[in-house]
Amino acid sequence: MEAQHVCLVNPLVYSIVQVLVAVSVLFVWVFRQANIVRDFQSFGLGDLTRSMVGAFKIALATLLLAGLWFPVLVFASSVLMGLMMVAAQFFHAKAGSPWVRRIPSLVLLGLCVLLACR
Repeated sequence: MEAQHVCLVNPLVYSIVQVLVAVSVLFVWVFRQANIVRDFQSFGLGDLTRSMVGAFKIALATLLLAGLWFPVLVFASSVLMGLMMVAAQFFHAKAGSPWVRRIPSLVLLGLCVLLACR
């Protein structure tokens, strides 16, 4: 007898999470640039690193949105986005950022794990 895959979460929830992660990342990297500059300076990272991280996160957010139509894109983009959030946690901890500044990347990490485990 073959085991059946039981989906405990409505598939619509995964789509909403994909959009939430993608739009959150896009919003921060496009409209909250001053905060990003300040964070990267406090982390001791340069402009080139910030630009490369931004381009990578924007590309991953775009892939998450494309994953609404091409689901094969979701696993890799959510895992890589999750790794970016782990890196954010590391650098916030290294810089001694207060917990309130770490919460957004921690929440996004959890949502990326949810998407990757689908």
